[in-house]
Amino acid sequence: MDFEPTDDQVALQSGLRRFLADRVTPEARRAMAELPGAVDRDLWRELAGMGVFALTRPEAAGGAGLGVAEATLVFEELGRAAVPGPLIGTFLAAGLGEGATAGAGADLAAAAATGDAVVGLVPRAVAGAPALVEHLAALDGLLVVGDEEVALVEPPLASRPVTRPLDPLTPVDVVDELPAGTALGGLDVVGRLRAGGGLLAAALQVGLADAAVAMATGYALQRTQFGRLIGSFQGLKHLLADAHVQVEVARAAVQAAGVEVDDALAGHGDAVRVHRALDAARIVASSAADRATRACVQVHGGMGFTWEHDAHLYLKRALVLDAGIGSPDEAAESLAAAL
Repeated sequence: MDFEPTDDQVALQSGLRRFLADRVTPEARRAMAELPGAVDRDLWRELAGMGVFALTRPEAAGGAGLGVAEATLVFEELGRAAVPGPLIGTFLAAGLGEGATAGAGADLAAAAATGDAVVGLVPRAVAGAPALVEHLAALDGLLVVGDEEVALVEPPLASRPVTRPLDPLTPVDVVDELPAGTALGGLDVVGRLRAGGGLLAAALQVGLADAAVAMATGYALQRTQFGRLIGSFQGLKHLLADAHVQVEVARAAVQAAGVEVDDALAGHGDAVRVHRALDAARIVASSAADRATRACVQVHGGMGFTWEHDAHLYLKRALVLDAGIGSPDEAAESLAAAL
């Protein structure tokens, strides 16, 4: 099994990185917070035009026909740019299609794949209990992942916005009770969405962590204190080196998990090994993102704690992802049960 990215995979990742560097600047990213649901519809369609949401859909269905390994590379770049919006929900919705048990699933998948639908995600719904819904004002559909089935709920929903969400680019609304919605699939779809969503969240965290390390390193090589670059101080060197090592380990784990999933889908993998790879990737990516984003804030000193600096946006996004689908706590419990 070869975990080294191919030339085509590197080209895919590099092309998306260049696009996002030009399109999602710090100023543009913060401006998105003022849009409904913090989603830039034009950017959403541009991402769809590049095949982001339809990456794993078959070519016959208008997709790129690529694998989960390519999806992890793409989501790492989306994380590096801290692109706002329900990226995971829309990607998972685009992959429903034939796997859904209702026509609504196929319609939603087609619209999500082309960027015409922005799809949110409630990772674990409890009947009759309030639910937290991210980016609600921008949603065209909402996937609700229960214990036994996945349902599609149509916005708008009666809700109360959270006035101070953790991540300013991830607005949150409280919905007192979600309607039943339209069933899209049973336990097999539940398992597929949780596994896939957890891996994509891990890939986003790898990108966030890598961007945080790069930001902190760049600052350490410019900021002087006591007549010396702060990057020459041993304490900062160790802090950044440790963060960098964790990012590289997490990247390898996420990419390896993507390859394991693709091999399993091709009939060559082992289910137990796939689940262990997915759980391990989720755990180490969460840890790396936490370590790297906190280090970034620390290296910037007092400035790193200010609202105007972007360091806190990476830290907060990493924390928000930990509370989403396929959380690291769930992965840890799953991995412990398998050992």
